[in-house]
Amino acid sequence: MARTPTDYRILDKDLGRISNGERAMAQSGRPVLRLGLAMLFIGATAVLGAQLFHDRTEIAMLVAGFAVAAYLALSLGANDVSNALGPAVGAGAIGLVKGLILVAIMEILGATLAGEAVTLTLFDGIVNLDQASSATAAGWMMMIALLSAGTWVGFATWMDAPVSTTHSIVGAILGAGAALMGVEAVNWNVLVMITAGWVLSPLVGGAIAAGTLAVLQTLVQNAPDRMAAGRRWLPVLIAIVAGVFLSSCVLLFLDLSAGAGTAAGLLAAAFGWLAARLHIEGLLKSGQSMQAAQKQLFAVPLIATALIMGFAHGASDASNVAAPLMAILDAAASMDGHAVSAMAMVLPIAGMGIAVGILLFGGRLVHMMGSRITRLNPLRALCVTLATATTVIGFSAFGMPISTTQVAVGGVFGVGFYREWHDRRNQRMRAPLPEEERRRRHLVRRSHLRTILFAWVITLPITAGMAAIGVWLTLG
Repeated sequence: MARTPTDYRILDKDLGRISNGERAMAQSGRPVLRLGLAMLFIGATAVLGAQLFHDRTEIAMLVAGFAVAAYLALSLGANDVSNALGPAVGAGAIGLVKGLILVAIMEILGATLAGEAVTLTLFDGIVNLDQASSATAAGWMMMIALLSAGTWVGFATWMDAPVSTTHSIVGAILGAGAALMGVEAVNWNVLVMITAGWVLSPLVGGAIAAGTLAVLQTLVQNAPDRMAAGRRWLPVLIAIVAGVFLSSCVLLFLDLSAGAGTAAGLLAAAFGWLAARLHIEGLLKSGQSMQAAQKQLFAVPLIATALIMGFAHGASDASNVAAPLMAILDAAASMDGHAVSAMAMVLPIAGMGIAVGILLFGGRLVHMMGSRITRLNPLRALCVTLATATTVIGFSAFGMPISTTQVAVGGVFGVGFYREWHDRRNQRMRAPLPEEERRRRHLVRRSHLRTILFAWVITLPITAGMAAIGVWLTLG
């Protein structure tokens, strides 16, 4: 049987939303109104810091720390929202405005409820702040790290380089700490653990995405009656996702009993199954065409995974803002002898900053990504988003700072490699193609993978070097 052109969907279409979402801050920030509102938010955050700590001796460090943290949080919200919401909006599962609001709320909840573990790792896990010569030096060191990471992320975005904010802040803290206190202050065991997480997380995400695609293709996509199969299995998928997600949050993040976690998981699973089943029944009774109804079958799973992805991103990436800011607050408290409940303050601020970035700049990004997503198979988008959310939440529960975008890219490649394997497996059933044509129609572009890996690898040494130079110039 001859192969049809639709069999050769290039993986770059899937990867487009990932790489563009990571570098689109420059494009989304062009409108003067949104840029002005962003500057207003940064200024308001700085004023908040000044009002809260007006009696502190290091007021300049505190105000600067609040301002830079607000900028970095805005960048996180603007750059990463398309990873969570793009598939759902692109597939028509949810409206843009409603989706932005819901994901922004989930970001705040993720940062506030589940961001502590990763924040503590970045706060005192990479370098030993107790070895600093003074609390003032430790505070300004973290200030320089925060500024270095924000500068590199902004520059890389302007240069269209898909870099990771997590890599940037880890490298900046490493370089600043080593320059101020020496390499002996670096907790190399923790750094090895973080690096292992960076290597493993995209592999785990890719494996989950590929496995989910294989299962759903077998149960739904390749079923003789797709509508009946979707009606049977998609509510089960939603029930499993909702149950595992809520029980994990209760057990890992809220530190409640196993019985409470199990009860919460079962309740969430029952609610998810019922909501999905009612939605699907409504589609079947709406009189839509078979093809349109099949596309809408994935609406509920895409919405659910988008919200979970927002929670996961808040739990993981809010620490990039919260950890340095918490160190600055702790340093100021040590200098003045005033206690500060830093964790209770910085996580909501970081989550709010990410949410504001989503609301100000996310609409344009998601709209741009959605125009590409509509040409993609919603099944594959669902697998990538679900795998990313699951992986990020799992690693965050153990306090491991990983890159959400890195995991999402791993999910895309996992899906692509699975499709290549599945394609080769069925090759004998189709007419053979010339070798040149087979190479041209690879679903996974190896050159694109090398470009992404290079951007990730150079981020840590560059931000470490920038922060180290900043420390030597200002504190040396």
